[in-house]
Amino acid sequence: MTTHEQRPAGFGTRAVHAGQDLDEVYGAVVPPVHLSSTYAPVRVGELRRGYDYGRGTNPTRDALQTQLAALEAGVGEDGTPHALALTFASGLAAETALIMGAAEPGTTIVMGNDVYGGSYRLISKVLAKWGIRHAVVDMGDTAKVAAAVESAAAQGPVMVWLETPSNPLMKVSDIAAIAEVAHGHDALLVVDNTFATPYLQTPLALGADVVVHSTTKYIGGHSDVIGGALVIKDPELGAQVQFQQFAAGAVNGPWDAYLTTRGLKTLGVRMDRHQANAQAVAEWLAGRPEVTQVLYPGLPDHPDHELAARQMRGFGGMVSFRLAGGAAAARTVAESTRLFQLAESLGGIESLMNYPAEMTHASVAGTELAVPDDLLRLSVGIEDAEDLVADLEHALEALAG
Repeated sequence: MTTHEQRPAGFGTRAVHAGQDLDEVYGAVVPPVHLSSTYAPVRVGELRRGYDYGRGTNPTRDALQTQLAALEAGVGEDGTPHALALTFASGLAAETALIMGAAEPGTTIVMGNDVYGGSYRLISKVLAKWGIRHAVVDMGDTAKVAAAVESAAAQGPVMVWLETPSNPLMKVSDIAAIAEVAHGHDALLVVDNTFATPYLQTPLALGADVVVHSTTKYIGGHSDVIGGALVIKDPELGAQVQFQQFAAGAVNGPWDAYLTTRGLKTLGVRMDRHQANAQAVAEWLAGRPEVTQVLYPGLPDHPDHELAARQMRGFGGMVSFRLAGGAAAARTVAESTRLFQLAESLGGIESLMNYPAEMTHASVAGTELAVPDDLLRLSVGIEDAEDLVADLEHALEALAG
């Protein structure tokens, strides 16, 4: 029997307490938000607890970074996380810092053929001007991934960029197998864990080198703050990217950091409700004649169901589905719901519906990453499941009328 002090803290406990030190001055149980942009030293060359200027360090941002690292990587006996977390003004700012800090001109980024449109735009259009190349492959086929990585490695350094589950086609890829492929060619494996969150999936434990988050989504959880994060296993790589964070300066402000850390404390509770509702919605949609396909890893007929059950601790809150009536039907349904709001983004407590072909993935239209125009993506919120089903039933009935 281990003692209380030796027992590793569970996810919910780390979410509430990691980085959240009691205020030493007033005893506030919620740490204060440090809005100051600059800090007075004790004397020249002697900083107070290492703080001098807000672009480099801020106590509120540091608290969030500690909290996030503790959830993605776990902590040691002294409570110190096993990895470094860095937070940014947006998910794309985090991705830019990682690539600029860890890659070099001539690096090929091997990415999935349904990667998030914003990531594809950043890599293929913005960073391409700085000598970053890209290759696209079906990340669900490990043999094809291996061939793509080998081909890219013959030309120079490689970085493998993996989303699982993917956005919006909900493909699940084998993180451990792809990590083995990547490391066999001295390539970094980066996993976008935005959909799964550290509550449902911990890629670093499966061999990934870096985890990426849009903290705007489930981590913030309330559709009221933009942010991004990296969690990096190797200290040397972490130092490189941390320098990029400081030098380029796309950091999140203290108020944004506070809102994100507040949301992160309830992540586990919210994800339980998100995925319970998503399962109910997916099962209901699967029985509708207007729907030709439901893409949700929690359904037994999903091609990656067994992998998801093995690799994840739950199936998440995102559901995509395709309609028999094509693009016209998708548009009609998207514009006929009452609870599901037609909007960009995902992961908030309210349910959202997205038409990826012309919204989140418009930037990949006409490419091999183009999204089917009969597909809708749902971010299933925490409302009552029966109300969400009734809302979708009302929208599908609009197709008949």
